[in-house]
Amino acid sequence: MTQIGIISDTHGCFDESLMRFLEPVDAIWHAGDFGNLATADQIAAFRPLIGVYGNIDDARVRLVYPRVASFTCEGVRVVLTHIGGYPGRYEAEALREIERFRPRIFISGHSHILKVMPDRRRNLLHINPGAAGVNGFHAVRTAVRLVIDGDHIRDLEVGEWPRR
Repeated sequence: MTQIGIISDTHGCFDESLMRFLEPVDAIWHAGDFGNLATADQIAAFRPLIGVYGNIDDARVRLVYPRVASFTCEGVRVVLTHIGGYPGRYEAEALREIERFRPRIFISGHSHILKVMPDRRRNLLHINPGAAGVNGFHAVRTAVRLVIDGDHIRDLEVGEWPRR
């Protein structure tokens, strides 16, 4: 059993409220727009981190983190990217990776809009954790936690708190 924290669009902010929400997790998956390498390093020092770079991330972040990460956690295949789209409207590269890897969970960020929805056609759960940082148009900061237990995905929780 592994508890995962899923975040995106931190834009240089990894503060006490986000750390409190992520305190119980075993690992963090970050769907891009760290903001800078120092923020990525801070998150990685807090919990083991799998991340991808986003459109605002500079060359230093892009040297460390890939554009797309495809991996398995326990018995669940996962694809993680920053700009990925949604069921029925996936970005072309994301769709190619979904078709190639056939994940049970597809995670993307970028929109700053929290969405958790099934893609019944591809038998996967799409998660966009919204934006965990304070920069952007979003009114509420959000993050997601869930448990992966063998090949089961369960106990999904959303954290929300004000931007300031």
